[in-house]
Amino acid sequence: MVVHVAGAVQNPGVYELDSGSRVNDAVTAAGGLRGDADTSAINLAASASDGSQVYIPVQGEAPPSSAGGTEAAHSFAGTGLGTDRGTDAAGLVNINMASAEELQTLPKVGPVLAASIISWREQYGGFSSVDELDQVSGIGPATLEALRPLVTV
Repeated sequence: MVVHVAGAVQNPGVYELDSGSRVNDAVTAAGGLRGDADTSAINLAASASDGSQVYIPVQGEAPPSSAGGTEAAHSFAGTGLGTDRGTDAAGLVNINMASAEELQTLPKVGPVLAASIISWREQYGGFSSVDELDQVSGIGPATLEALRPLVTV
């Protein structure tokens, strides 16, 4: 089976695991947890499923919504695009959790910029503030100002 591991792991990415693997196996395949991982927010013993995303939050990060495709251990269905896991109660898009499709609902964000945002957060373990968006290739001062009132971390 294939699982996407994201968030507070050493090497986020897509990994092939044996059938019957657990979330812990996916985390191990991704090089293990980072020091800032919130292990109280995940169930490492939960079953991982083919085509899912295992998201490991950082300490202090709000857990994703349990609505719309959320599985145990913050493992999200890979087909759960358009769920509200990337949008908070106020309608702000969480740049640490939003899918490419959710990011593209933002002004000035198309497929290429959405992919750049996701790539940056996977490479650096997520955004600690909205201001870090200026480090993403393709986001300049004007785009950051347009996004600032619409996004959250």
